[in-house]
Amino acid sequence: MKHKSNETSICPVARSLDVIGEWWSLLIVRDAMLGVKRFSDFQRRLGMAKNILSARLKRLAEAGVLEIVPASDGSAYQEYELTEKGKALQPTLLALRQWGEQFMFSPGDAHSTLVDKRSRKPLAKLEVRSIDGRRLGTDDIDIIIPPEPQRRRVPHPSRTSRRVGK
Repeated sequence: MKHKSNETSICPVARSLDVIGEWWSLLIVRDAMLGVKRFSDFQRRLGMAKNILSARLKRLAEAGVLEIVPASDGSAYQEYELTEKGKALQPTLLALRQWGEQFMFSPGDAHSTLVDKRSRKPLAKLEVRSIDGRRLGTDDIDIIIPPEPQRRRVPHPSRTSRRVGK
């Protein structure tokens, strides 16, 4: 079932979900952050159908999350590398991971753990903070909706440009 596009929404979450909202997409980005670059490696690690993987990789490249580059070993293959836009998803994936660790596992269930490469210790829990450093909860945050004339009606140029290679 095809969903309606959120590219003109004033909500940043809705616009973001147009690019990364399909659950395979976040798993692809997760694996790219772990160093996976080749189609066959994504396919083997994720166990997804080739046609679905191909479509998701293409969509992530078109959105500027991944970049298609020549294979690093000089072979005829192509590889997928995270762009700055893709790397900027790290806190999002970390927040989702920490939420999953807290709510999706029973006490004592084994799960993977992210650690600091240098200290080998688990990462600190992400926190939402105000500009002056105060911790904020859901009741401490409000949303400001722009008045109608300021709302942008056309997609942002970076959403429509296609990045394929350098």
